[in-house]
Amino acid sequence: MTNAREAVRSGLDRLAAGDGPPLRGRPVALLCHPASVDAQLRHATEVLAGPVGARLVSLLGPEHGLDAAAQDMESVSDASNPRLSGPVPAYSLYGATFASLSPTPAMFHGAEWLVIDLQDVGARYYTYVWTAVLAAEVARAHGVRVLILDRPNPLGGVDEWVEGGRIEAGQESFVGLHDVAVRHGMTLGELARMALLERGSGEPEVLTCAGWRREMLFDATGLPWVLPSPNMPTLDTALVYPGQCLLEGTNLSEGRGTTRPFEICGAPWLDGKQLAAAIADDAPGLGVRALGFKPMFQKFAGRRCGGVQLHVRDARAVRSLRTSWALLRAAWRLGDGAMKWRTEEYEFVADRPALDLLAGGAWLRAAIEGQVTIAEMLAREEEGRRAFLARRRGFLLYT
Repeated sequence: MTNAREAVRSGLDRLAAGDGPPLRGRPVALLCHPASVDAQLRHATEVLAGPVGARLVSLLGPEHGLDAAAQDMESVSDASNPRLSGPVPAYSLYGATFASLSPTPAMFHGAEWLVIDLQDVGARYYTYVWTAVLAAEVARAHGVRVLILDRPNPLGGVDEWVEGGRIEAGQESFVGLHDVAVRHGMTLGELARMALLERGSGEPEVLTCAGWRREMLFDATGLPWVLPSPNMPTLDTALVYPGQCLLEGTNLSEGRGTTRPFEICGAPWLDGKQLAAAIADDAPGLGVRALGFKPMFQKFAGRRCGGVQLHVRDARAVRSLRTSWALLRAAWRLGDGAMKWRTEEYEFVADRPALDLLAGGAWLRAAIEGQVTIAEMLAREEEGRRAFLARRRGFLLYT
């Protein structure tokens, strides 16, 4: 493990120190959220208006809002976004329609630069990178230059940690706007640059992190962990999220409404001991503990559920996608008809089950129902995983 004293400097830290393009006096629109902080926990609005000397003309907030107070898939209005920098107008890029995910040209207020500073968590479902891509496309189309202040991928980025295959044609959505692996192993700057270039939208400027290496998990960076969204409280949460987010496509509780979202999961009709025993052999790097829990909001609010908690024992060994495939497979069998797929609208798509959007196609739903083995699922995704690794190679900015 890398020594935590070998501190990494984020793109924001480097900008504050004088690296990157000169922004002093320049009108800047800023796309940010609560985790847009430097190593001293100063927010990007303070850094840009202070040591950088930029003139902030508008603030843009992704899903959950500028203060990340909104829950998942909760529309955020412009009026509900806090003005983090005095009278600067603030706008939401997560409203009630897919069109609301992109800014209008008027939201830039004459900015010369769109600066993007968002902390990603390394899974293609996590929507911040797609907000960055959509905002950058509008900015570039209207003559606004784009600067991405990069941050480490909390889950690292070596090839062996990449999980999952491709998104099938026609299955793109806001939880997978561009064809990448589930646990992609790229920083937001790398991934946004890749998507923009492959979509023919031009190349943004990326102010890279200093000192980050692909084998580093977030706890080795020396940077402070700030919740990037309401249900991402810790690095352990992020480590299990690439697999556990799949539960959003089911009637299983993914632990929202508890103090350990995504690490805790289950349903009223599940026996935690049976579930734990069924997935123990497919949980590398994790301890699986049976438990009972009662969510305080969202699925099964106020009802006792049986389930499991995933405890991170060896962070570098965790392969959460494999674990969550096994969990879904076991819950389908143990539920004896009680487990269902989410069919309500999910991330602005209403014409297919949510799990298909998350999995990149209908294959996973069919595999769970048919009780296909985990080995067969891994083999099925391997070709797409290897193709992605080959594609991403030319876009990597860190060794």
